[in-house]
Amino acid sequence: MTAIEDFMSDVRTDVDRTMDGIIPRAEVEPVRLHEAIRWSVFAGGKRIRPALLYAVGKTFGASEAELSRTAAAIEMIHTYSIIHDDLPAMDDDDLRRGRASCHKQFGEATAILAGDVLQTLAFKAIAEDETLSADIRVRLISVIAAASGTPGGMVSGQQLDLNAETKKLSLQEIDSIHHQKTGALTSAAAIAGAVIGCATDEETSAIKQYAAKIGLLFQITDDLLDVTQPTEILGKTAGKDAAAQKPTYPAHYGIEQTAIIAKNIRNDAYEALVPLQKDTTLLRSIADLIHDRIN
Repeated sequence: MTAIEDFMSDVRTDVDRTMDGIIPRAEVEPVRLHEAIRWSVFAGGKRIRPALLYAVGKTFGASEAELSRTAAAIEMIHTYSIIHDDLPAMDDDDLRRGRASCHKQFGEATAILAGDVLQTLAFKAIAEDETLSADIRVRLISVIAAASGTPGGMVSGQQLDLNAETKKLSLQEIDSIHHQKTGALTSAAAIAGAVIGCATDEETSAIKQYAAKIGLLFQITDDLLDVTQPTEILGKTAGKDAAAQKPTYPAHYGIEQTAIIAKNIRNDAYEALVPLQKDTTLLRSIADLIHDRIN
């Protein structure tokens, strides 16, 4: 395996181990609820957001022990969001991470509760992290809560995404949706790594610029994959964006031009790292990993 593949494998192992210790066992009552949570959390997934947190944190000298619970918290919030995103009232998707989505397997009510529990467990995991000072824990909770909620966070982006179906939006409006729905939590993961690593204000500013590009790149490549790859490869229903008439980069620019834009955004992410007087090889590799999904 390549260095970045080894890194991603290590992140998945550590994050899954940490979440396993935080999330109640399946046999604990209410059993059905805990089964649903574990069904969704341990279904696989790329773990991009935790990897970004680890990469930034390690760039600034943070230890794995200091990073693991916040990385797990980020992944739990992401999983809660996709459980709710798949609900019939939202994107109405029957498939996630290669198997039945949570509401198809356990029912809508249990899926809603599973998402609720994951969100609260995430903040509990950070609040109780004794490897971090109280000040850092408060800062992390603030950063992640802002990125998850509204205004300007993931939930805002989901509402704007729902509002946009069947409408023709400007590129600025599409970018706004992407930056909130996908970019906000992605940026929060990177910023959290910088907070734990005690980065300076100037260093954190560079990381914010980098993470904004990474979040946009992830969403654009996801949109490209939705129109170029089959369901079997995606692990979720292909063609959903087009069927819902969602405004996306491929819908706005076409596939070939969107691929060029994705490459340019990857290069912008590289450029954002230039001010850092650190080894940014790992951060550049994550940008490559996200971009190269479309190749």
